Amino acid sequence: MSAGCGHHVDTTEITRSLKRVLWAVLIINAAMFVVEISAGVFSGSVSLLADAVDFLGDSASYAISLFVLDRSLRWRAGAAFMKGLSMGAFGLWIIGTVIYNSLTMDTPVASVMGSVGLMAMLANLLAAFLLFKYRNGDANMRSVWLCTRNDVLGNLAVVVAASGVFATGSQWPDLAVALILASLALQASWQVLRQATTELRTDNLQGSQSARAISD
Repeated sequence: MSAGCGHHVDTTEITRSLKRVLWAVLIINAAMFVVEISAGVFSGSVSLLADAVDFLGDSASYAISLFVLDRSLRWRAGAAFMKGLSMGAFGLWIIGTVIYNSLTMDTPVASVMGSVGLMAMLANLLAAFLLFKYRNGDANMRSVWLCTRNDVLGNLAVVVAASGVFATGSQWPDLAVALILASLALQASWQVLRQATTELRTDNLQGSQSARAISD
């Protein structure tokens, strides 16, 4: 395989490096899921619960990425397509949770929201730093990058919501941030599904051309 300037690229070494990075961010996300789901239940924060489920989804996403990393474009694009669907489902789940919690009128504990949200943001900044150079890869790696980027923005929003809850004594800042997380998930889902669909079509076209060449 050649780069744009004609130099040979050692894809074996790239794959090994990427595997190490994916294992690292998988461990980070799994650990933060445990922390946030506990804090979300304790504090009554919808945005923390949503962020916790997002950490769980990302852990699964990284595990899938590790599984398909050495496989064909069809496998990688197919995995990205499934992750895009799960990101969309996650966004819709948040919206449903916001509607439910808006009826209960329970105010979350702002101090827990803020401290755990800050911890989660630092964890995702580390993951984003590790993944940065792989952000322009295929649909599978782009989905990984988009998940991590959204997580950093979502964590920052949780910290802001905690300040709003503390200042107003209301649950509405928490619910507003949960809706922001939903919109980010739905936007990323659309981007990943669009790119994965394009790659699947490209693979099908290449397969058809190869089959015609063999028959000719």
